[in-house]
Amino acid sequence: MRVHIAIGVGLVLLVVAACSRDNPRLLNITQDGEGPDEFMILPTRPLDMPQSFAELPPPTPGGINRADRVPKADAIAALGGSIDRASRDNGSLVRHAARFGIAAGIRDTLAAEDLAFRRRNDGRLLERLFNVNTYHRAYRDVALDQYEELARMRRAGIRTPAAPPAPADDE
Repeated sequence: MRVHIAIGVGLVLLVVAACSRDNPRLLNITQDGEGPDEFMILPTRPLDMPQSFAELPPPTPGGINRADRVPKADAIAALGGSIDRASRDNGSLVRHAARFGIAAGIRDTLAAEDLAFRRRNDGRLLERLFNVNTYHRAYRDVALDQYEELARMRRAGIRTPAAPPAPADDE
């Protein structure tokens, strides 16, 4: 009788383990349940009364509200930049990044390579079964050691005044 129960439990585990996603996820930061996405909620600006109601623009159905946030423009203004000078397409940044040439379809190539890498490093059976995060272990071999890099930069004479101190060793 115990053998039949053990075989039954083994078959159930095998069937459950065979249920997998087509696109493996390493970090489980996507919303799976119902309800609002808290990262998509932006607080509105405080309402302000104009000097004259004649200054108000005519209403535009489907347009933006004066109290709505504009994150990109707000960030530029907060960093001391000029919203008028900000490029909408980041042309100069793209030209600088592409100064040594770019491969056609690089985004599709990188996405395919990353998907293949994530499929090879999808976690062990119980990690997949219980949806355990395997991101840091999968990318451990290609991760940058921040303290080793900081020491290398300091040896090269590069000032790093804002770098945090090394963590205290557990003794």
